[in-house]
Amino acid sequence: MAMLTRVTGTPIPPPAALARRLRLGDAVAIGLGSMIGAGIFASFTPAAAAAGAGLLVGLVIAGFIAFCNATSSAQLAAQYPTSGGTYVYGRERLGDWPGFFAGWSFVVGKTASSAAMAITFATYAVPAPWVKPVAMLSVIVLTIVNTLGVTRTALLTRILVAVSLVALTVAIVIGLTHTSASAAQPGTPVTVCGVLQASGFLFFAFAGYARVATMGEEVVDPTRTIPRAITIALTATLAIYALVAVSALHALGPAGLATSAAPLGEVAATSGADWPGVVIRIGAAAAALGALLAMIAGIGRTSLAMARNRDLPSWFAAVHPRFHVPYRAELALGFIVCVLVAVTDLRGAIGFSSFGVLLYYFVANLSAWTQDRTHRRYPRTLAIAGAIGCLVLVATLPVGAIVAGVVVLAVGMGYRFVRLRTAR
Repeated sequence: MAMLTRVTGTPIPPPAALARRLRLGDAVAIGLGSMIGAGIFASFTPAAAAAGAGLLVGLVIAGFIAFCNATSSAQLAAQYPTSGGTYVYGRERLGDWPGFFAGWSFVVGKTASSAAMAITFATYAVPAPWVKPVAMLSVIVLTIVNTLGVTRTALLTRILVAVSLVALTVAIVIGLTHTSASAAQPGTPVTVCGVLQASGFLFFAFAGYARVATMGEEVVDPTRTIPRAITIALTATLAIYALVAVSALHALGPAGLATSAAPLGEVAATSGADWPGVVIRIGAAAAALGALLAMIAGIGRTSLAMARNRDLPSWFAAVHPRFHVPYRAELALGFIVCVLVAVTDLRGAIGFSSFGVLLYYFVANLSAWTQDRTHRRYPRTLAIAGAIGCLVLVATLPVGAIVAGVVVLAVGMGYRFVRLRTAR
């Protein structure tokens, strides 16, 4: 059954539609929860290892490409306010295969992101021997929370974002007023390739605004709310990232930041007091949990949309009759993320995630470029710049991440090809 009409773009309610319960504040909180947890506490270290003192330039580039992608996502979400995000936009604007390519890229990329966030949470929360078990436990608990309804997801995300913002404020103040012995040491030499690779790692941090679009079927007044929520969440995150990056570089220097497993914890340690470190650890754990919670919700909605069109097994299209969530998709996702946590590390998960998410936004930008004047809210040049930027950053990611990404994409495309041949 078609989910959207191709002539007008007007959504046709599916047989088991999700309930519209998210207002502007909820949508902004989900976007902030996705971005703040993902970037502040996970991606600065590999970015500094790649770019050294060029980290800030990489942050600017990643932020600009994220802005281009956000404008494309916002105007597409206003036209197609349903679950699925760019999977739906690609199908409607470009065709079934580009839509599947985007949806599969998002699902595999964000599944890796979920594993990265679970590991980040546990790294800050418990001693090293307990990281993997606690990370898997966090996935199980948050998967259960997501299956209890989207309003509970939004409420818990608000709480986690508030706690993480308090911790980030402490880190910024300490980082700007203290330095460590490593601050004067030279870091990785600055090169164009290194800066672009750092941008690819940092882009992993900005991709949370997509969560608002993928949950479009649950947003109240989506045509107005989704673009506003995306803009507010991204702008706030850009400002926070810039302050944290400057303070971390000031306190640790490029070399210290590049080798730190918990960089903001080390920033807090430069104060010489114990309490800032405790605050940072609590805030980091909360931020990572907020990102993980929002990711599980977003992946579940994209999987739901794909299952409705049989691009994933239709078993995943089930919506819980009481809580109105795609509970089967979310439970299956929780299991897969637990497996990834057991077999991967943080840097590998971030690189693989960036590969999938950048390709997802490449399709989003191409889809936005095809929109007519009636639905276009931003210049088409932004969509072109976003598409080119995504491809450039993909090409600069670590070879291992690219190879793994290509293999997983090939598996997904092969699955759809076989399914279509079998159906015929």
